[in-house]
Amino acid sequence: MPYRINNGYIRPIDERPKTSKQGPQKAVEKGSFQKALKQEIGKRQGLGTSRIKVSGHASQRLIERNISLNDNDMKTLESAMDKAEAKGARESLLLYKDIAFIASIKSRTLITAVDPKESKEKIFTNIDSAVFLD
Repeated sequence: MPYRINNGYIRPIDERPKTSKQGPQKAVEKGSFQKALKQEIGKRQGLGTSRIKVSGHASQRLIERNISLNDNDMKTLESAMDKAEAKGARESLLLYKDIAFIASIKSRTLITAVDPKESKEKIFTNIDSAVFLD
């Protein structure tokens, strides 16, 4: 499932076909309005999606570099944050595939994304840990 960045959160892209120009379909079963409303509120609050937030800077970098993350990528990054948190990390370098992410473990936020090949200085500061991912 592909993801997109919306308001600093990584959310799944809705791949359902668009409704017709006639408007949304009418609910048939009783109580379906409340159910649909709760689902929409849950989506807008980020429930049921990744627990990782993305800073504006990181989202800009991901877009510039045309980097998309799928379900497996998100699970891997979440797992890395969990492991780093268990070891007491606060700010961590997450090296995943060919991307280096700087992450705030406490707030579970990706601060930036760097392509190590494009990094001029190849120096990462203000981190207290590094996690190498497969």
